[in-house]
Amino acid sequence: MEGSFLELTKLTALMAAEKIRKREISVIELTNAYLARIDELNGAIGAYITVCAEQALRQAESVQKKLDGRENILPLAGIPAGIKDNICTRDVKTTCASKMLDNFFPPYDAAVIEKLSESNVVILGKLNMDEFAMGSSNENSWYMPVKNPWDHERVPGGSSGGAAAAVASHMSCFALGSDTGGSIRQPASFCGVVGLKPTYGAVSRFGLIAFASSLDQIGPITRDVADCALVMNVIAGHDPLDSTSVDIEYPDYTTFLKNDVKGLKIGLPKEYFGSGLHEEVKAKILDAAKAYESYGAIIEEISLPFTEYAIPAYYIISSAEASSNLARYDGIKYGYRAKEYSDIIDLYKKTRSEGFGTEVKRRIMLGTYALSSGYYDAYYKKALKVRRLIFEDFQKAYQKVDVILGPTSPVTAFKIGEKTANPLEMYLSDVYTVSVNIAGLCAISLPCGFDSKGLPVGMQLIGKPFDEGTLIRAAYTYESNTGKSGVTNCGI
Repeated sequence: MEGSFLELTKLTALMAAEKIRKREISVIELTNAYLARIDELNGAIGAYITVCAEQALRQAESVQKKLDGRENILPLAGIPAGIKDNICTRDVKTTCASKMLDNFFPPYDAAVIEKLSESNVVILGKLNMDEFAMGSSNENSWYMPVKNPWDHERVPGGSSGGAAAAVASHMSCFALGSDTGGSIRQPASFCGVVGLKPTYGAVSRFGLIAFASSLDQIGPITRDVADCALVMNVIAGHDPLDSTSVDIEYPDYTTFLKNDVKGLKIGLPKEYFGSGLHEEVKAKILDAAKAYESYGAIIEEISLPFTEYAIPAYYIISSAEASSNLARYDGIKYGYRAKEYSDIIDLYKKTRSEGFGTEVKRRIMLGTYALSSGYYDAYYKKALKVRRLIFEDFQKAYQKVDVILGPTSPVTAFKIGEKTANPLEMYLSDVYTVSVNIAGLCAISLPCGFDSKGLPVGMQLIGKPFDEGTLIRAAYTYESNTGKSGVTNCGI
């Protein structure tokens, strides 16, 4: 690949947008650079399931004509992006990385895709993921596992591993992922990029193929915090087609890009720094806390006592909702259908046995068990009560502090196959992220250094509902003062 192409793909969205407006580069040049990068690297990394080269170039030409005609365009016009493969794209295959949906071409666009199209964003293709967004390593894809761009023997995190890997390896300027229990933030941490999980209801879920409807949320994965704010300006907002979408006035998130945290109260939960947290990760988070203190923020230890119950509550609630949501895949209406069957019951059984992967089956069975007669009160109802207690934990904490700082993951990227034999150990890697989804809060993961193996370490800032602005300001301040603005060189 030509050196100039590589340099183009290293631009942030903000930088690329400025060069496009100044006519220093064309949208077609930028799109071709990303398509060449995908052609060069995707075979090794596996970030994309579907590449929409012809469609992307048509979009690029259309945007360039508008630019040449001096039409007013929005800031992200002409910027190439990748889309997680559980977000519906009209007439473009949308699989959820599952055999069950290998032949599914949605007849409509998700709300966020419509918003990107209105902003003239160029869509490069659909990104690999854990099947039906169930996983923390991106090893559960029916197509292929995704490799971490920093070390191809390690996982990129999940379930938005393809999205994080694409942004980290410069195969996408930014990406949209989904976060049910940390699936934007954890891969962002493992791949050394920025990932924002918006408040539940801030971004429309219309057209997002459901895993757990009360927890799922679409959000951006970007190179830096400024790009995160730009993307949020496009995708956030009320949508009448989503009954959980909240009708409030959403701010211009770029106005929060200020290098100023003087007087900001930042809480450090003591429960986030106990056993299980790798010492090198702990050291980087505490270094970040000291850095904030030096910028004028006030650091205070807080307690979130119900943190220890977050993992079991999350896996009961999410699996119960998955059991219900995935009941629609029966071989009748759409998707995969078993070829040989004796009657309709046998059709259902064989279709679901052949169409779903191991992890999806595990969670459907767990959820069905938790919802079954005799066990509903003992498991699901109790998990909902714990959910409320976790929410109240955060409410009490926010009476003292403005944001909460902690690790995104207890470890850096682990090796492919290291945790697949022990699902419980894999589930525990979400210990610091699931509480945010349970409580419906917003949170951002951003790079805060590297461990001794040269792997990225991510820190997490957790905010009050609909207070993404404060998170962006706090993250931008840290990034501005440390120079840790996401991936600059992942060895590729």
